[in-house]
Amino acid sequence: MQKLHRVFLLLFIFAVAMGFLEGIVVVYVRQLYYPSCFDFPLTLLSPEMLKIEWLREITTLVMLGSIAWIAGRNFIQRLSFFLFTFGIWDIFYYVLLKWILDWPSSLLTWDVLFLIPVPWLGPLLAPVICSLVMILMAFLYTYLAEAGKPLKIKVSDWLLLLGGSAVIFFTFIRDYLKLISNSNILTNGNNSAVKEEFWRAITSFIPGHYSWGLFIAGLLLILMSIFMVVRRAIFHNSLHRQL
Repeated sequence: MQKLHRVFLLLFIFAVAMGFLEGIVVVYVRQLYYPSCFDFPLTLLSPEMLKIEWLREITTLVMLGSIAWIAGRNFIQRLSFFLFTFGIWDIFYYVLLKWILDWPSSLLTWDVLFLIPVPWLGPLLAPVICSLVMILMAFLYTYLAEAGKPLKIKVSDWLLLLGGSAVIFFTFIRDYLKLISNSNILTNGNNSAVKEEFWRAITSFIPGHYSWGLFIAGLLLILMSIFMVVRRAIFHNSLHRQL
């Protein structure tokens, strides 16, 4: 158990450093492309810079996944360590931006959360809640397994987890899908007038309503999955002692 504490501490230090590094890079990007302020409607990055941003996000995920793979001994540990480092990294990324840029002004401030495969948009409170749930899930799964409690994730648990994640993912890309649908860019993408209309729609877009109802529904599905796994592990362990 003490060894597990040390692993979590080292992963925490790594994830905080990664979050700060990511935040510093974004400070440079905002100084170059948004020197006055970072707010909607946004100035779009050039296609070349967009590819670089995609590459930055991919390499970040690879680094977080690699450290989790090295630290873990089995699939559950590696998954848990990845969720933990991702959650810490995401939270401290915003801590750095608040410290240096005094941004965001609140947890309800909107941001471009991710760019792969399409832009994710939402108020910061939503990804922060997701990060906290990831950290909780990581702690529960690793410490239950370390305590000798059988941790079995059934197909139904995966369906709840992935279903909830898909619902939350939809809330993040919903506005972008709306822009695509309204501009008919998918069916008439080669039409220059349609492309120009789509470009105007993006550069004039100001987010308004976030689908908190859908977000909470997705979050409840994920929490239900975690609850079922934890309950099964604890109940199985208690039943085994009685027998």
